[in-house]
Amino acid sequence: MPDTTDVDGLTVGQVSARLGVTVRALHHWDEIGLARPSLRTAAGYRLYTTADLERLHRIVVYREIGLGLDRIRAVLEDSADVPGALRAQRAQVAERIERLQRLSAGLERMIDAHERGLLLTAEEQAAIFGPRWDPDWPAQARERYGDTAQWRQYAERSASRGPAEWQAVADDVAGLDRALGEAMDASVTPGSPEAHHLVERHREVFASYFPLTRQMQVCLGRMYESDPGFAAHYDGIRSGLAGWFRRLIDADARAHGIDPDTATWE
Repeated sequence: MPDTTDVDGLTVGQVSARLGVTVRALHHWDEIGLARPSLRTAAGYRLYTTADLERLHRIVVYREIGLGLDRIRAVLEDSADVPGALRAQRAQVAERIERLQRLSAGLERMIDAHERGLLLTAEEQAAIFGPRWDPDWPAQARERYGDTAQWRQYAERSASRGPAEWQAVADDVAGLDRALGEAMDASVTPGSPEAHHLVERHREVFASYFPLTRQMQVCLGRMYESDPGFAAHYDGIRSGLAGWFRRLIDADARAHGIDPDTATWE
């Protein structure tokens, strides 16, 4: 570069401010020969000319659309390749935009799931969960449990489910209810292998909502018996089923070293 006292360009700091590029990046591009200032002052300070700025503008644009420095150098040195390079990069940008749009849609569903619980219309809920289902229940559950880890886990599962997936969950729950009624008819006793199998099946089915520890299952068993809504559901399957199922859960907990009387939600 010629040594000159003609201040016909911009300093590194001025170029950095004008282009929104760090001084460190400009120094790096200078060091690797990608964009060197053409002038120097008598004191040795580098100065960028108009032509230098034009080259830097191109570098900034190419870097912004995702070209690497080696690819930028190749494009700058072979002007005939510019349209092809830009078309290829445009295709990559389009793919990236599509991925980001899918990500945005997924995030929107997750936000909705955290706020609403079920991402189903009232009609879809009734068709899947039956006419006795109250579409206000998810909002009530959100108000009551929205700050818990279990609600967050439930919301993450809900975000990935549509009507078909929720129908499969509802079918599993209905199958478990039938199995409980049949087991009670068959006089399955707490602590028996059949009872342990039913309790484990309950944990597996419930995992569709969130992971359920045995201690948490004991707490649910208490609620099934004491809560009027749950008790009505289970006793509607068979009279006394809510209390019977709680005894099955308690016996299974004892078999795993858990005292049902002191179990907590953890």
